Amino acid sequence: MDLREEDILGNNIINKDLRKRIIEIVYNAQEGHITSSFSIIDILAYLYENILKFDNKKPLWEDRDYFILSKGHGCVALYVILQKYGFITEDDLRQISSKNGILGGHPDITKVPGVEASTGSLGHGIGTALGVALGLRIRSRDNKVIALIGDGESNEGTVWECALVGANLNLGNLCCIVDNNGSAAQVLPVPDMQKKWDAFGWETYVINGHSQDDIQNVFGKIKFEHNTKPKVIIANTLKGKGVSFMEGHGSWHARIPSADEFKDALKELADD
Repeated sequence: MDLREEDILGNNIINKDLRKRIIEIVYNAQEGHITSSFSIIDILAYLYENILKFDNKKPLWEDRDYFILSKGHGCVALYVILQKYGFITEDDLRQISSKNGILGGHPDITKVPGVEASTGSLGHGIGTALGVALGLRIRSRDNKVIALIGDGESNEGTVWECALVGANLNLGNLCCIVDNNGSAAQVLPVPDMQKKWDAFGWETYVINGHSQDDIQNVFGKIKFEHNTKPKVIIANTLKGKGVSFMEGHGSWHARIPSADEFKDALKELADD
Protein backbone atom coordinates (compact mmCIF):
# COMPACT_ATOMS: atom_id res chain seq x y z
CA MET A 1 0.00 0.00 0.00
CA ASP A 2 1.51 3.35 -0.96
CA LEU A 3 0.93 6.68 0.76
CA ARG A 4 -1.78 7.71 -1.71
CA GLU A 5 -3.87 4.64 -0.86
CA GLU A 6 -3.38 5.17 2.86
CA ASP A 7 -4.66 8.71 2.45
CA ILE A 8 -7.98 7.29 1.35
CA LEU A 9 -8.17 4.65 4.04
CA GLY A 10 -6.44 6.39 6.91
CA ASN A 11 -7.82 8.87 9.43
CA ASN A 12 -5.74 11.80 8.19
CA ILE A 13 -8.92 12.86 6.40
CA ILE A 14 -9.56 14.98 9.51
CA ASN A 15 -6.90 17.39 8.29
CA LYS A 16 -8.64 18.27 5.04
CA ASP A 17 -9.81 21.55 6.54
CA LEU A 18 -6.25 22.56 7.39
CA ARG A 19 -5.17 21.72 3.84
CA LYS A 20 -7.99 23.85 2.45
CA ARG A 21 -6.83 26.75 4.60
CA ILE A 22 -3.27 26.36 3.33
CA ILE A 23 -4.36 26.46 -0.30
CA GLU A 24 -6.66 29.44 0.25
CA ILE A 25 -3.92 31.41 2.03
CA VAL A 26 -1.26 30.72 -0.61
CA TYR A 27 -3.65 31.38 -3.48
CA ASN A 28 -4.80 34.70 -2.02
CA ALA A 29 -1.24 35.79 -1.20
CA GLN A 30 0.14 34.44 -4.50
CA GLU A 31 3.15 33.26 -2.49
CA GLY A 32 4.07 30.16 -0.52
CA HIS A 33 4.88 26.45 -0.65
CA ILE A 34 1.69 24.39 -0.69
CA THR A 35 3.19 20.95 -1.23
CA SER A 36 5.87 21.32 1.44
CA SER A 37 3.17 22.42 3.88
CA PHE A 38 0.97 19.46 2.96
CA SER A 39 3.73 16.96 3.72
CA ILE A 40 4.03 18.14 7.34
CA ILE A 41 0.53 19.29 8.28
CA ASP A 42 -0.58 15.95 9.75
CA ILE A 43 2.48 15.87 12.00
CA LEU A 44 2.02 19.45 13.19
CA ALA A 45 -1.68 18.91 13.85
CA TYR A 46 -0.90 15.95 16.09
CA LEU A 47 1.93 17.69 17.95
CA TYR A 48 -0.12 20.75 18.88
CA GLU A 49 -3.20 18.72 19.77
CA ASN A 50 -1.51 16.01 21.79
CA ILE A 51 2.17 16.52 22.61
CA LEU A 52 3.25 20.12 23.07
CA LYS A 53 2.53 22.19 26.17
CA PHE A 54 1.83 25.84 25.40
CA ASP A 55 -0.15 28.88 26.47
CA ASN A 56 -1.35 31.00 23.58
CA LYS A 57 -1.82 33.95 25.93
CA LYS A 58 1.76 33.62 27.15
CA PRO A 59 3.85 32.46 24.17
CA LEU A 60 7.05 32.77 26.24
CA TRP A 61 5.66 30.75 29.18
CA GLU A 62 8.70 29.13 30.79
CA ASP A 63 7.06 25.70 31.09
CA ARG A 64 6.19 25.49 27.39
CA ASP A 65 7.56 22.88 25.04
CA TYR A 66 9.52 24.09 22.05
CA PHE A 67 8.72 23.35 18.41
CA ILE A 68 11.12 24.67 15.78
CA LEU A 69 10.23 24.40 12.10
CA SER A 70 13.70 24.16 10.61
CA LYS A 71 12.37 23.81 7.03
CA GLY A 72 10.93 27.30 7.22
CA HIS A 73 9.51 27.31 3.70
CA GLY A 74 6.74 25.02 4.96
CA CYS A 75 5.60 27.78 7.31
CA VAL A 76 2.04 28.11 6.02
CA ALA A 77 1.34 24.78 7.73
CA LEU A 78 2.66 26.27 10.97
CA TYR A 79 0.65 29.46 10.47
CA VAL A 80 -2.70 27.66 10.16
CA ILE A 81 -1.87 25.67 13.29
CA LEU A 82 -0.90 28.82 15.22
CA GLN A 83 -4.19 30.40 14.17
CA LYS A 84 -6.15 27.31 15.17
CA TYR A 85 -4.68 27.45 18.67
CA GLY A 86 -5.04 31.19 19.15
CA PHE A 87 -1.50 32.53 18.76
CA ILE A 88 -2.40 34.58 15.69
CA THR A 89 -5.66 35.76 14.14
CA GLU A 90 -7.65 35.27 10.97
CA ASP A 91 -6.69 38.79 10.03
CA ASP A 92 -3.02 37.85 10.34
CA LEU A 93 -3.59 34.99 7.89
CA ARG A 94 -5.39 37.28 5.45
CA GLN A 95 -2.43 39.66 5.49
CA ILE A 96 0.26 37.05 4.86
CA SER A 97 3.09 38.35 2.68
CA SER A 98 1.61 41.85 2.69
CA LYS A 99 3.40 45.04 3.71
CA ASN A 100 1.46 45.42 6.94
CA GLY A 101 1.28 41.75 7.89
CA ILE A 102 3.41 39.81 10.41
CA LEU A 103 3.52 36.59 8.38
CA GLY A 104 6.10 36.20 5.64
CA GLY A 105 7.39 33.45 3.40
CA HIS A 106 9.47 32.21 6.30
CA PRO A 107 8.64 32.40 10.03
CA ASP A 108 10.01 35.37 11.98
CA ILE A 109 10.51 35.01 15.75
CA THR A 110 10.49 38.78 16.19
CA LYS A 111 6.99 39.16 14.74
CA VAL A 112 4.99 35.95 15.11
CA PRO A 113 3.79 34.75 18.55
CA GLY A 114 4.46 31.04 18.95
CA VAL A 115 7.40 30.95 16.55
CA GLU A 116 10.54 29.86 18.42
CA ALA A 117 13.14 30.59 15.73
CA SER A 118 13.46 32.49 12.49
CA THR A 119 14.17 29.81 9.92
CA GLY A 120 14.43 29.40 6.19
CA SER A 121 18.15 29.10 5.64
CA LEU A 122 18.27 25.33 5.88
CA GLY A 123 20.32 23.52 8.48
CA HIS A 124 20.07 26.07 11.27
CA GLY A 125 16.82 25.20 13.03
CA ILE A 126 18.14 21.94 14.40
CA GLY A 127 21.16 23.78 15.81
CA THR A 128 18.88 26.22 17.57
CA ALA A 129 16.84 23.32 18.94
CA LEU A 130 19.99 21.62 20.18
CA GLY A 131 21.07 24.77 22.00
CA VAL A 132 17.64 25.16 23.59
CA ALA A 133 17.68 21.50 24.69
CA LEU A 134 21.13 21.88 26.24
CA GLY A 135 20.14 25.07 28.03
CA LEU A 136 17.03 23.43 29.46
CA ARG A 137 19.05 20.48 30.72
CA ILE A 138 21.58 22.77 32.40
CA ARG A 139 18.66 24.45 34.16
CA SER A 140 17.16 21.04 35.08
CA ARG A 141 13.93 21.81 33.23
CA ASP A 142 11.75 19.12 31.67
CA ASN A 143 10.44 20.99 28.61
CA LYS A 144 10.40 18.97 25.39
CA VAL A 145 12.25 20.27 22.33
CA ILE A 146 11.14 19.13 18.87
CA ALA A 147 12.69 20.26 15.58
CA LEU A 148 11.31 19.38 12.16
CA ILE A 149 13.76 19.26 9.26
CA GLY A 150 13.44 18.26 5.60
CA ASP A 151 15.15 15.36 3.87
CA GLY A 152 16.82 17.79 1.47
CA GLU A 153 17.93 19.82 4.46
CA SER A 154 19.64 16.68 5.70
CA ASN A 155 22.37 17.33 3.13
CA GLU A 156 23.47 20.32 5.19
CA GLY A 157 26.62 19.62 7.20
CA THR A 158 25.22 21.40 10.25
CA VAL A 159 22.55 18.69 10.58
CA TRP A 160 25.18 16.01 11.09
CA GLU A 161 27.33 18.22 13.31
CA CYS A 162 24.26 18.62 15.51
CA ALA A 163 23.67 14.88 15.34
CA LEU A 164 27.16 14.29 16.73
CA VAL A 165 26.82 16.91 19.47
CA GLY A 166 23.32 15.78 20.48
CA ALA A 167 24.45 12.19 20.89
CA ASN A 168 27.69 13.15 22.64
CA LEU A 169 25.77 15.22 25.20
CA ASN A 170 22.94 12.66 25.57
CA LEU A 171 20.26 15.29 24.93
CA GLY A 172 17.30 13.02 25.56
CA ASN A 173 14.95 16.01 25.75
CA LEU A 174 15.53 16.62 22.02
CA CYS A 175 13.57 15.01 19.19
CA CYS A 176 14.21 15.64 15.51
CA ILE A 177 11.50 14.81 12.97
CA VAL A 178 12.69 14.34 9.40
CA ASP A 179 10.03 15.18 6.81
CA ASN A 180 11.18 12.49 4.39
CA ASN A 181 9.07 13.54 1.41
CA GLY A 182 11.75 12.53 -1.09
CA SER A 183 12.38 16.04 -2.31
CA ALA A 184 16.13 15.55 -2.01
CA ALA A 185 15.99 12.46 -4.20
CA GLN A 186 15.59 14.64 -7.29
CA VAL A 187 19.15 15.97 -6.98
CA LEU A 188 21.03 14.56 -4.01
CA PRO A 189 19.33 11.62 -2.28
CA VAL A 190 19.98 10.77 1.36
CA PRO A 191 19.97 6.95 1.29
CA ASP A 192 19.77 4.76 4.39
CA MET A 193 18.50 7.61 6.52
CA GLN A 194 17.77 5.37 9.50
CA LYS A 195 21.20 3.73 9.38
CA LYS A 196 22.86 7.13 9.32
CA TRP A 197 21.04 8.38 12.42
CA ASP A 198 21.66 5.00 14.11
CA ALA A 199 25.36 5.37 13.36
CA PHE A 200 25.35 8.84 14.90
CA GLY A 201 23.99 7.36 18.13
CA TRP A 202 20.37 8.53 18.05
CA GLU A 203 17.28 6.55 19.04
CA THR A 204 15.56 6.13 15.68
CA TYR A 205 12.02 5.49 14.54
CA VAL A 206 10.46 5.27 11.07
CA ILE A 207 6.79 6.05 10.51
CA ASN A 208 4.23 7.04 7.89
CA GLY A 209 4.03 10.79 8.57
CA HIS A 210 0.42 10.94 7.38
CA SER A 211 -0.86 8.17 9.64
CA GLN A 212 -2.35 9.43 12.89
CA ASP A 213 -1.95 5.91 14.29
CA ASP A 214 1.77 5.83 13.45
CA ILE A 215 2.36 9.29 14.90
CA GLN A 216 0.43 8.42 18.06
CA ASN A 217 2.27 5.13 18.49
CA VAL A 218 5.73 6.62 18.13
CA PHE A 219 5.10 9.39 20.63
CA GLY A 220 3.73 6.73 22.97
CA LYS A 221 7.17 5.12 22.90
CA ILE A 222 9.38 8.19 23.16
CA LYS A 223 10.52 9.34 26.59
CA PHE A 224 11.88 12.88 26.80
CA GLU A 225 14.36 12.19 29.58
CA HIS A 226 17.66 13.92 30.27
CA ASN A 227 20.90 12.01 29.78
CA THR A 228 19.44 9.51 27.33
CA LYS A 229 19.86 9.28 23.58
CA PRO A 230 18.29 12.06 21.51
CA LYS A 231 15.43 10.83 19.31
CA VAL A 232 14.82 11.06 15.60
CA ILE A 233 11.59 10.20 13.81
CA ILE A 234 11.98 9.62 10.08
CA ALA A 235 8.51 10.43 8.82
CA ASN A 236 7.90 9.13 5.32
CA THR A 237 5.58 11.63 3.67
CA LEU A 238 4.28 12.61 0.26
CA LYS A 239 4.84 16.11 -1.01
CA GLY A 240 1.48 17.69 -1.82
CA LYS A 241 -0.40 14.87 -0.14
CA GLY A 242 -4.15 15.34 -0.35
CA VAL A 243 -4.52 16.89 -3.81
CA SER A 244 -3.80 14.35 -6.53
CA PHE A 245 -2.39 16.65 -9.18
CA MET A 246 0.01 18.28 -6.73
CA GLU A 247 1.38 15.06 -5.25
CA GLY A 248 4.98 14.21 -6.02
CA HIS A 249 7.69 16.56 -7.14
CA GLY A 250 8.67 18.99 -9.81
CA SER A 251 6.80 22.15 -10.68
CA TRP A 252 4.56 22.26 -7.61
CA HIS A 253 7.35 22.95 -5.11
CA ALA A 254 6.60 26.68 -5.05
CA ARG A 255 3.95 26.96 -7.74
CA ILE A 256 0.80 29.01 -7.22
CA PRO A 257 -2.35 27.36 -8.61
CA SER A 258 -4.32 28.99 -11.39
CA ALA A 259 -7.95 29.90 -10.73
CA ASP A 260 -9.12 26.59 -12.22
CA GLU A 261 -6.50 24.59 -10.32
CA PHE A 262 -7.51 26.36 -7.12
CA LYS A 263 -11.13 25.29 -7.61
CA ASP A 264 -10.11 21.74 -8.49
CA ALA A 265 -7.93 21.48 -5.38
CA LEU A 266 -10.73 22.68 -3.10
CA LYS A 267 -13.11 20.24 -4.78
CA GLU A 268 -10.78 17.35 -3.97
CA LEU A 269 -10.60 18.48 -0.36
CA ALA A 270 -14.34 19.01 -0.02
CA ASP A 271 -16.18 17.00 2.58
CA ASP A 272 -17.67 13.76 1.35
